Amino acid sequence: MGKLKLLHTSDWHLGRSLYGRKRYDEFSAFLEWLISTIEKEHIDALLVAGDIFDTSTPSNRAQSLYYRFLSKVSNSGCQHIVVIAGNHDSPSFLNAPQELLRALNVYVVGEGSENPEDELIVLKNEQDLPQAIVCAVPYLRDKDIRTVESGESFEDKHVKLALGLKKHYAAVCTMAEQKQSDFQKTGKTDVPIIAMGHLFTAGGKTVEGDGVRDLYIGSLAHLAMEAFPSSIDYLALGHLHVPQCVGKVDHLRYSGSPLPMGFGEAQQTKQVVVIEFDGKSPAIQELEVPCFQPLERIAGSLDEIHARIEQLKQAGSTAWLEIEYTGSDLIGNLKEILEEALADSAMEMRRIKNQRIIEKVLGAAKQNETLDDLNEHDVFDRCLDTFNIPPEDRKELISSYNEIVKNLLEEDRHAE
Repeated sequence: MGKLKLLHTSDWHLGRSLYGRKRYDEFSAFLEWLISTIEKEHIDALLVAGDIFDTSTPSNRAQSLYYRFLSKVSNSGCQHIVVIAGNHDSPSFLNAPQELLRALNVYVVGEGSENPEDELIVLKNEQDLPQAIVCAVPYLRDKDIRTVESGESFEDKHVKLALGLKKHYAAVCTMAEQKQSDFQKTGKTDVPIIAMGHLFTAGGKTVEGDGVRDLYIGSLAHLAMEAFPSSIDYLALGHLHVPQCVGKVDHLRYSGSPLPMGFGEAQQTKQVVVIEFDGKSPAIQELEVPCFQPLERIAGSLDEIHARIEQLKQAGSTAWLEIEYTGSDLIGNLKEILEEALADSAMEMRRIKNQRIIEKVLGAAKQNETLDDLNEHDVFDRCLDTFNIPPEDRKELISSYNEIVKNLLEEDRHAE
């Protein structure tokens, strides 16, 4: 087979904003860096494990970044690009230019299929010899893996989801194993099986404010490491933004997001993963992604906040800031004070949390809260509190509400 070098990345979330601030400059800088890295590292195949876009209806600018990137990579030394959809992506939108992109050696799998072969891609070199078998499993929606039955319990749904995910991987990998066996019979040994996925594994790490949505209702649908067939030589996962291995197994990995999606990821080292096969055992290398836009969290008293701002100014910082005031005094004009402190700097204040104000109105109107502070689940919790719903009635209501929200998020607006 010879050497094969792959690069694994995911969760670009092109088009995402940070508290109203557009981030196209960062996305563009990352994609240019990625093209340069692909050329420098002599990457043969690029694996993008879902959440290419932040919404199912990406802006024209986000689309332009994506297609320009694919065009540039296809003109580099990289022979193959495999893209799967994540839960933020529209399956039909990603699939629409599928045939056209194949001419650029770009393989796109936007949705799960009943036929496992639809998710199987054999990567071949210029001599038409197999280099790898890719099980390109996209984000699997409820309808792809679970049949709904009347009267089933909340727990029944969980078990069926986890079982559906496991069966799907087993079916695709069984077909990959058969192809691998066929290659071996013709003397093409050591053709690795690469699997891809966009899901939440059991024990996976997240951080506050990273925007990672629950994929399925409840944690039992988080897939255990044992659910992945042992024939997989490398598993390229997306969805979790913190780079990590699954169950401490080196070849089962999340690459993590290349940009911090929120201030909770501000101090996180971002990376892409390079995998080299020379034979069946992969050599794995983590490449650090540069920081294209620094984010900084500042918390403390007013004096402590001023001191930190002064330090950053002296260092010529261009950071975007999230500031949390935790002092004991009640300060009503905190925003004006901080804007004045930042007036002669290149820094931007993206969010302020005034803890004393919040505590003052807690239990009343929560005047300082905005939609930035709440998600759709927080809003529903407030409704339950307002109508004094007793605890024993909440589990079923919350379960039903979560299912409605998930169905709305998964609705493919591009489908007819």
